[in-house]
Amino acid sequence: MPRLILLCLLLLGLNTAQAQVRDFDSIVESGVLRVALYDDFAPYSFRQQGQPRGVDYELARQLAEGLGLELQVLWAPPGENLDADLRDYIWRGRLTHPGELADVMLRVPYDREFAYKRNELGELVNELVVLFGPYQRERWQLAFDRRRLATLPSLAALRGHAIGVEVDGVPSFYLSLFQGGLLRQQLRHYPSVAAAFAGLQGAEVDAVMAMRGEVDWLLQQAAEPNLVLADNAYPEMGRQIWEIGMAVHESNRQLAYALEEQVDAMILDGSMQHLYARYGLRFEKPEQYQ
Repeated sequence: MPRLILLCLLLLGLNTAQAQVRDFDSIVESGVLRVALYDDFAPYSFRQQGQPRGVDYELARQLAEGLGLELQVLWAPPGENLDADLRDYIWRGRLTHPGELADVMLRVPYDREFAYKRNELGELVNELVVLFGPYQRERWQLAFDRRRLATLPSLAALRGHAIGVEVDGVPSFYLSLFQGGLLRQQLRHYPSVAAAFAGLQGAEVDAVMAMRGEVDWLLQQAAEPNLVLADNAYPEMGRQIWEIGMAVHESNRQLAYALEEQVDAMILDGSMQHLYARYGLRFEKPEQYQ
C-alpha cells in the first residue's frame, strides 16, 4: 500500500478514535460540560481582556452549574454555514482539531425547516443533530443618528443616506434588493457589525442595520444620546423573527432534556430576562412562552 494512502488512513482512524460523542453518564463522571460558543460574537460570547463574557457564556456557566459540573468553553470561529458548524462541533469534529467535540452548542437557530433540511439526494443534512431548548427570539434592528436623520418611520426615509452593514450579512442582501435596488448605492460595507457602528459614530454612515442584540449592545456601549433605535418595518423581507436554541448529538437526548429543564425554569422565573438585562439587551421570550 502506498505510504501516503497508509498515512491518510491512519490519520482518519485516529480522528475517528478521538472524536467521540460523550453520553450523559460520561459527562457527569468527567465533572465537565463542554459547550461550543461562537468566538468574538459580542454581546453573546466574547473575551474582554482575556476574560470570557456575554449572554451565552453566562447562560452556559449557569447550565453547567445546574448539573453540578464545571464549564469548558470551546470557542468556535463561525464556519462557512451552520451545517458546517454543527458538523465541526457536535458530530464529527474539526479535521484540524481531532477529538474536540462539544457536548452542546448554543445560539443555534431553533427552526423546524432547518432541522429537516434535505440534500439533493433526499437525505437529511443534519440527521445527527437535535435542536432543542429555544431560549430567545431574535430579530433585525436599525439604529440611526438623529442629528443627520430626524426620524426613521420607514425604509424609504433612508433615501439619500449612507447605511452601514456587515459584508455578506442578511441586511446587506436585503437592503440591496429592497424595492428593486432603491438603496443599493447607499450601502457601505464593513467587516463586522462593530466596525459598521464605528462608522455611524464617525459620521461615515447615518444608519446601521444588524441583529437587535448587537445593536442594543453597541448603543449601550456608545452611550451617545443622538444614536437611537428605529421603529420601522421591513417590507419584502422573508423571516424577520427567529428563535435561538441549542444543539446536541442525536444520541445525547438525556443531556438535552436536562438542559431544557433548566432553560425552562430560567425563562419562567424571570432570571433569563435579568441575564439579558445585565448586558443592556431586550429579551423576547420564545413563542411557546408567550
